Amino acid sequence: MMNLPERREMRISDADRDDVAAILREAAGEGRLDLEELDERLSAVYAAKTYGDLEPITRDLPQESHSAPRAPSRDRFGGTPTSTMGIAILGGFERKGGWVAPETFNAVAFCGGGVVDLREARFSGPQVTIRAYAVMGGVHIIVPEDAEVHVGGLGIMGGFDTRATGPGAPGAPRIVVTGVAFWGGVSVERKATEAELKRRKLERKEQRREQRRQLGQ
Repeated sequence: MMNLPERREMRISDADRDDVAAILREAAGEGRLDLEELDERLSAVYAAKTYGDLEPITRDLPQESHSAPRAPSRDRFGGTPTSTMGIAILGGFERKGGWVAPETFNAVAFCGGGVVDLREARFSGPQVTIRAYAVMGGVHIIVPEDAEVHVGGLGIMGGFDTRATGPGAPGAPRIVVTGVAFWGGVSVERKATEAELKRRKLERKEQRREQRRQLGQ
């Protein structure tokens, strides 16, 4: 009877390498690895020949999150609003991070600027209305990529940027922007979270690495 090699001694495929590389990219996107560590481990992944070579590369990393798709966060809706107004007079204000957005948020900028970042926010209800008043100033609103967005408002020698207006994904929040801009402006931008932007950057870097590896074969 032929003796079969142990799994650790078996040769790995390109798909196996790609699976481990995906775990590393996810770990870097979560802040578990810095870019230098990511580069070192990816180099080890593509130099690996057997399953035993791959084992130490991810030994200190959680892998269960990569093995199944993540369910939508139940924390996206609900909670007591942490702020209902932002005022910038000859100065500025910011609302960002994991704050709880109210159903109505008033943003006032007079000779100043304000930023309302909803990408990582929870929402007290399915819709948030932002009333922006920009007088010789500006209000910049950053919304999740999957949100339904409606931008209106009155511009007097100023204006509202409506390019972000559009439908959203099922179950995503609905964001309505209205108000007045007098010698000022209100801008609305769809943008991914910082973690997602970092993950995409790492993914592009990994794709370039893989292309160089294939060209070198």
